[in-house]
Amino acid sequence: MHVTHVVLAAVALFSAARPLPGQAPQAGSGPARGAGGTLIATRQALEEHAVQLERSTGRDSLRRAAEIRARLAAGDFQVGDRILLLVEGEKELSDTFTVAPGRQLTLPAIGDVPLQGVLRAELEPYLTRVIGASLRDPIVRARPFVRLSVQGAVARPGFYGVPAQALLSDPLMIAGGTDKDANVKKLRIERDGKPFLEGEALRQAIAQGRTIDEAGLMAGDQYILPGRRGANATAVLSFAGLVLGLPLTIYSLTKIF
Repeated sequence: MHVTHVVLAAVALFSAARPLPGQAPQAGSGPARGAGGTLIATRQALEEHAVQLERSTGRDSLRRAAEIRARLAAGDFQVGDRILLLVEGEKELSDTFTVAPGRQLTLPAIGDVPLQGVLRAELEPYLTRVIGASLRDPIVRARPFVRLSVQGAVARPGFYGVPAQALLSDPLMIAGGTDKDANVKKLRIERDGKPFLEGEALRQAIAQGRTIDEAGLMAGDQYILPGRRGANATAVLSFAGLVLGLPLTIYSLTKIF
């Protein structure tokens, strides 16, 4: 990718990710927003959420707590994820880089950078420290992208690199939106062939404007939107209205891949 495109995309993405002056973090039942109201869950927020879930005796709550604990231990980055990196004054380091086998990032003049155990919220300060071992006082900006699959009754099924700060609804729009045969009530997100987020919980998460990161999505997770004959057009339009009513702050940036 040409470095100018990277810089322009990075500036737009970093600006979109910042809260407006005076903007309060969004309330909700999931993990808290990161420091300053960003859309990435911090380690502290995830720890607190896991403890909250573990106080419940419900099977679903305990399952979700276990998933958070696994995330905290392993980190967020999977093979195939991409990272948009901007290092001021360093053209070779200002580009998109793909997470390689072994959960590592290979950077020019830096070498292999292990990402095991690193959360998305920790990526930028972590890379700043790593790059700072080779460059003096680097100014580093980094944003993670998650490789997700969108399948079923959408215009363009396939795999997409989606910003971790993107809304849960964004992958459907990136895939061209729902088609007329979409059974939107059956929309679900799967992991390893099993339901991860579905039904009322998924609808509420979309309506609340939750992000890919807040929902804990990982590389390889699949959006499944079943089709049906004689789909109710009103239902499709209603869902489209919900999606279009949410701010698609970084949709166009998926095109840089």
